[in-house]
Amino acid sequence: MLARQRQERILEQVRRTGGARVSDLVDLLGVSDMTVRRDIEQLARRGLVERVHGGATAIGTRSSEEPGFVAKSALARAQKHCIAVACAGLISPGESVAISAGTTTLAGARELLAVSDLTIVTNSPPVADLMHDPARRDRSVVLVGGERTPSNALVGPVAVASLRTLHVDTLVLGVHGITAREGLTTPNLVEGATDRAMVESARRLVVVADHTKWGVVGLPTIADLRQVDVLVTDGELPQSARRALASAVGRLVIGDAVAEAVS
Repeated sequence: MLARQRQERILEQVRRTGGARVSDLVDLLGVSDMTVRRDIEQLARRGLVERVHGGATAIGTRSSEEPGFVAKSALARAQKHCIAVACAGLISPGESVAISAGTTTLAGARELLAVSDLTIVTNSPPVADLMHDPARRDRSVVLVGGERTPSNALVGPVAVASLRTLHVDTLVLGVHGITAREGLTTPNLVEGATDRAMVESARRLVVVADHTKWGVVGLPTIADLRQVDVLVTDGELPQSARRALASAVGRLVIGDAVAEAVS
């Protein structure tokens, strides 16, 4: 297969799903890891895709553009795992924990399976399914209602009304983008309102976001950086971003460093 043909296949896959992993493209095209990475680099130079760790995503400059859950699940998986391990270390047995929808928060929920005596409130069906276990009498799971978004979140007036009656110890919040000026953002207006209700319900706000979220701006703001008690990210976050975040949030945690210390 010629380079042009490979790149057309890669571009088609990225546009169809919103993103693609290098490993999946290797299987799809039957070529080496290095060849795929070289093709992605050439496509990125032409402005046709955006290079990310482990793959490529569709170019998304519009603030209302929302990638699908499956597309996001394929990206930055190692970083999300490190973030999840660090986040779980912040949660104590006996807490009530709200968990927003998203792939990073789902990774965090997996790590919380080992923590005892938790009450989980979520607008994420995948998180609720993961955490629900009739055999675990020390864990209760509350799934709020609402309409489903492309990111597999339940949002809208029903979700907001439910959240406004609750008071949780900690919110683990995933976001679409983070900047010093706009704060925490999402591309979906209704999801933004639901996330704000979650923020208001929590005594402590823990944000989980890999390095690719820095500099991305969604349509509505969820919260200002000064409202963030802990922000957990990965070691690939640039030093300039670390300085900006460290001066704005209550505490900045680099997941890679924590994971290495635990292992």
